[in-house]
Amino acid sequence: MRLIRVFVHGLESSSQGMKGVFFRSRYPDMIIEDYVGTFKERMNKLNYILFHKKNLILVGSSYGGLMATVYAGHYEEKIQKLILLAPALNIDEFKPYLTKKLTLPVILYHGKNDDVVPPAAVWEIARAVFANLRYHLVDDDHSLHNTFSAMDWDSLLDM
Repeated sequence: MRLIRVFVHGLESSSQGMKGVFFRSRYPDMIIEDYVGTFKERMNKLNYILFHKKNLILVGSSYGGLMATVYAGHYEEKIQKLILLAPALNIDEFKPYLTKKLTLPVILYHGKNDDVVPPAAVWEIARAVFANLRYHLVDDDHSLHNTFSAMDWDSLLDM
């Protein structure tokens, strides 16, 4: 089975941000696009890019974590694993999905010093929505500056 890896950046980032550049240099076949506009416009682009694809591993950072989770809420059967980095699950765009129960493997990293997306709120939501969750609260900030590059991405991005 050929895995398709996808990175979805945060609201104020781009494919040229630190994480996008890291992934592009280490995993040249990873799908790394720019998402701009409203939540609906961003989701329309993600849906278009992934329309005929399956065996996905989605990595979403902050607002991109929200997008990846919403996508999983619609197309869980297409996804092998969801990796979330300080996902913005606490905002209004996620409210319609709070009653969903996703069973796919989810790995979530969140910095305990995050001053953008509150870790405690996301933890409560993640516990309720994800049945197969591996949660890591790390000594870091919202961008996971200290943690991100030290993570074992080869293992995380594999099955």
